[in-house]
Amino acid sequence: MTQPEPPSLRIRIVFGDEAMLGPGKADLLERIRDTGSIAAAGRSMSMSYKRAWMLVESMNAAFREPLVDSSRGGAKGGGAHLTDTGIEVLAQYRKLEDIMAEAGAARIAAIQSLLRDIPGGK
Repeated sequence: MTQPEPPSLRIRIVFGDEAMLGPGKADLLERIRDTGSIAAAGRSMSMSYKRAWMLVESMNAAFREPLVDSSRGGAKGGGAHLTDTGIEVLAQYRKLEDIMAEAGAARIAAIQSLLRDIPGGK
């Protein structure tokens, strides 16, 4: 029998009615950083290119400085990378996740202890 996955904390920061940053956008930023491509980042998340672009555009519009800089394909090929602001936003978001997980560990464990036993750990 496999061990069930430990509980995880997912954080969504809502900045009024216009902007939010959550685990999906953070993962997309991370994968753009790692792959150098919005398309490849989206594919790795089973996300359409259009959806990935839409999320990048919404993040770029929400912050004072764009988080992702991209160039079109061509002879040299296209690509994308995180700007300094993108790197900072991603780092701050991941640090906040760490802080929240550590601070909430006892409460998460208390809630988990009240869960019903589920056959097969699912």
